[in-house]
Amino acid sequence: MKFELKGKDLNSKARAGVMTTDHGKIETPIFMPVGTVGTVKGVHQKELKEEVNPDIILGNTYHLYLRPKTDILKQVGGLHKFINWDRPILTDSGGYQVYSLSARRKINEEGVKFKSHIDGSYHFFTPENVMEIQRTIGADIIMAFDECTPYPCDYKYAKRSMHMTHRWLKRCINHLDKTPMSYDYNQTFFPIVQGSTYKDLRKESAEFIASVEAEGNAIGGLSVGEPAEEMYEMTDIVCSILPEDKPRYLMGVGTPINILENIALGVDMFDCVMPTRNARNGMLFTAYGSINIKNKKWENDFSPIDEMGITYVDTYYSKAYLRHLFVSKELLGKQIASIHNLGFYLWLVREARKHILAGDFTEWKNKMVKQMNNRL
Repeated sequence: MKFELKGKDLNSKARAGVMTTDHGKIETPIFMPVGTVGTVKGVHQKELKEEVNPDIILGNTYHLYLRPKTDILKQVGGLHKFINWDRPILTDSGGYQVYSLSARRKINEEGVKFKSHIDGSYHFFTPENVMEIQRTIGADIIMAFDECTPYPCDYKYAKRSMHMTHRWLKRCINHLDKTPMSYDYNQTFFPIVQGSTYKDLRKESAEFIASVEAEGNAIGGLSVGEPAEEMYEMTDIVCSILPEDKPRYLMGVGTPINILENIALGVDMFDCVMPTRNARNGMLFTAYGSINIKNKKWENDFSPIDEMGITYVDTYYSKAYLRHLFVSKELLGKQIASIHNLGFYLWLVREARKHILAGDFTEWKNKMVKQMNNRL
């Protein structure tokens, strides 16, 4: 993978770049729609490519390992072929999913024993076999196996967990160094900074991750319940240490406002289930604030869903019709809302990129944050 910076904002740490992978280019800053089990929920691949038009999507090691299982993916030649997607894919290593299974897992130095949420069967993840699973899935960018600490988290646990994540990282690298890639294209490996919300731990972890000299780096363990200001503080500390010539990925973040504020701190890549999850509950994001489409106020509003929207659903359907679909519990309503929200997130990061390159990002960002705080 290659990463080239194309421009920087003069009044913040925001930057615009281009990542080049064997499956195509990724213009940053970028938002990656979450396709956990090989599907972005409620969106056909054709609509995803032609309407939302993301440069890259995300899959998840834990879920794909359990279903459809790696032997199926190996038979077909990897996740790209299985889902008929010819653009880049990133896979999360499953560390966050293991974290979320706190009642179903046991962590030790060797790895994590966990109980499947599907059938109750037991499985064991180690840094080595997680790397091998991601080799088989075949994503363009694969993540180190780490432990994501909860919030709040006491200092001793956060420190112990961070050092174990660092030791696991060495094992991930050792395994990748001595094993071949599964397919005829390259994979890029990103390690993950941890340390909870403790400044000294974040600094120590960022310095260790930077010393590995990977092709890109990630920031994990945020957006797990901490106040937004703590998230921004930790991100700022880490971005000031991670190398400028490598992409920075803030995992699991977040709201449109979170994304803009973290772009201003130097983050290049984001993913979050929020646009599709909130869409399925009737919440739409727009440049002028959020809409609860189930509210009665939209019952006879025949204006387009979003006149500024970039996808066909935004002007093809009315607010009244979309509300009707939700009230009637029609699946089409969730699909329309999902396409709209994903389109908005991609519009937002691409507008951010334009303003970074134009030199007025900070002014535009402050205006957008104020606008998006509204509830319509």
